[in-house]
Amino acid sequence: MNDYYADLGVARDADPEEIKRAYRRAARRLHPDVNPGPQAEEQFKKLSQAYDVLSDPDKKQAYDMGADPYAAGAAGFGQGFSFSDIMDAFFGGQTTSAGRGPRSRTTRGQDALVRLDIDLGDAVFGAEKDLTIDTAVTCGTCHGNGMQPGTSTRTCDVCGGRGEIQQIQRSFLGQVMTTRPCMTCSGFGQLITHPCYECSGDGRVRTRRTLTLKVPAGVDTGTRIQLTGEGEVGHGAGPRGDLYVEVAVNRHTVFQRRGDDLHATIEVPMTAAALGATLVMETFDGPRDLDIRRGTQSGDTITLRGLGVTHLRGTGRGDIVVHTMVQTPTRLDADQEDLLRRLAVARGEERPEARIGVPGEGSLFGKLRDAFKAR
Repeated sequence: MNDYYADLGVARDADPEEIKRAYRRAARRLHPDVNPGPQAEEQFKKLSQAYDVLSDPDKKQAYDMGADPYAAGAAGFGQGFSFSDIMDAFFGGQTTSAGRGPRSRTTRGQDALVRLDIDLGDAVFGAEKDLTIDTAVTCGTCHGNGMQPGTSTRTCDVCGGRGEIQQIQRSFLGQVMTTRPCMTCSGFGQLITHPCYECSGDGRVRTRRTLTLKVPAGVDTGTRIQLTGEGEVGHGAGPRGDLYVEVAVNRHTVFQRRGDDLHATIEVPMTAAALGATLVMETFDGPRDLDIRRGTQSGDTITLRGLGVTHLRGTGRGDIVVHTMVQTPTRLDADQEDLLRRLAVARGEERPEARIGVPGEGSLFGKLRDAFKAR
């Protein structure tokens, strides 16, 4: 009987983690893909068999007791039994569970997520942006098969190309057959004897590429745009995953976005607020006249219809809402102060009475009160 502990290079009291680490170290050194040759191949077979026994508690127990770990009846139900295995045992004990066969080397690529920073104007009207991404593409040397040009795969000697190993065990329910992926070929059934030097047998290489993205009008921070088939290519030249672009809208110096409306604050001189005026305001659609009516107060709003952000789903656009803030002069020369005093006398305001805490219907306090009532 083989000395599996010596083949794996561990002590007889090694725990499962030590056994697993020892196998991984030796497998990287002796795997036929890395170390071709009949001697290394034979050593790798012995290594795989040793790990198969010592990593299974039932087989290990049978082996330690001097029994054949692969003999029928050496173990009962242990690790590796599936629901179908148990059902086979109940229905006569002679049927075997159907294996899945060798795994495919071709798999779908992973999805990717990137962030795109845009300006507010791009969100208002939409834009086209160039995206530069690092991703996996099909290897140009082996065209995705992972082999050096002119070479081919070899059928795994351990599983015979099935990609799995079947084992028969006896229990009180009868004979049960279990199926496990072959560790020698990793379940593929075929071994790559000469891996591609460009991609190391993966069939993919990483590269940087640029694509043009059409950003729809109306996007906001957090909006995700899906680009089907623009993600990473899969193993074995498998289909690409999808690319998701998450939008982040930069803060604007003038406008603050609330939904699809744009809000701004404009400072109005006291005289213009009292007498009325027409000011010019720059918008994303160009300059627009802003009519300041007579008697404008701080907190009053002026709405420019249809000049906000385009609705992402639907037609039309939001509005621009301008909040007014009346400027009170802080520095007056003698003539200006004299004029204001004469104005106060003319309006009977030379001795004004404060109305703090007594909001009027038309005052700023009243508007705040009404706003809170409305909520």
